[in-house]
Amino acid sequence: MIEREFEKAHRRATFREILAFVTGRPSLLLQFEWVREQIGAVQESYAGIEEIPLDKIVGSVNRYREFDRAFFPRSPRTGERWSRVLRSYYESSDFAPILVYQVGDTYFVVDGNHRVSVARQLGLPSLRAEVTRFKTPVPLDKDVDIPELIIKAEYRRFLEKTHLDRLRPKQRIEFTRNGRYRVLLNHIDVHAYFRARAEGREVPYEEAVASWYDTVYCPVIEAIRRGGLLEQFPTRTEADLYVWMARHVYELGDRYAEPGMLEQAVQRFARRFTIPRLLEHLRRRLR
Repeated sequence: MIEREFEKAHRRATFREILAFVTGRPSLLLQFEWVREQIGAVQESYAGIEEIPLDKIVGSVNRYREFDRAFFPRSPRTGERWSRVLRSYYESSDFAPILVYQVGDTYFVVDGNHRVSVARQLGLPSLRAEVTRFKTPVPLDKDVDIPELIIKAEYRRFLEKTHLDRLRPKQRIEFTRNGRYRVLLNHIDVHAYFRARAEGREVPYEEAVASWYDTVYCPVIEAIRRGGLLEQFPTRTEADLYVWMARHVYELGDRYAEPGMLEQAVQRFARRFTIPRLLEHLRRRLR
């Protein structure tokens, strides 16, 4: 019976790998050290023993190749140890606490990978865990995958250069495609240049960053919200639309301050790029 449970778990891992290939959804566990390097996570505090949801465990320190994203075993070589853990659970009806690192809203297993795998196969919603928290300047949740982590790494470098998270703690500038933070850095440089020319002085970089955020970025985002533009693009973020709007409205300077300018730009953009119009454009191209 115990060996049969492992075979079921292994088959689930195989099926999920095929499904991930078809759907493009993440299927591999994340490696903690790589993630920490990408997003700049640093150890913050020891939190003690907590009950943690299993679906928020996204990676491992050492066993990230042996299990899939849901912690089902990918290789039959782990079967003997997996079965021992299951047998121990049947005898005691409990697991010893696992050891995890918490980064944002996610967890990485330090010790207890097989216990997590068995618990997933048994359908348990949570486990007791000894938690050490890591602090990161960028948000992290259970649905993150490797392409998103690359974007978050760019976000971290953007914040390190601009200190916008310190200057404006409520900011959340998040993209769905990589390379966009370089565009923002260019906007900040252009904004600083024109401010320096208008005021006849050198504008400190952090002052330029805060000024760009307050007088350029936020007004565009507010106009996008008022125009309901995000509803047309539910898979994109406000920051994505900001970049598109910056290309649509060719000037990033004082014109944004003119009454009605942003609303007119949003309306023109919405008329041009609504979903039905994009689909019609694709149909014409296919024909």
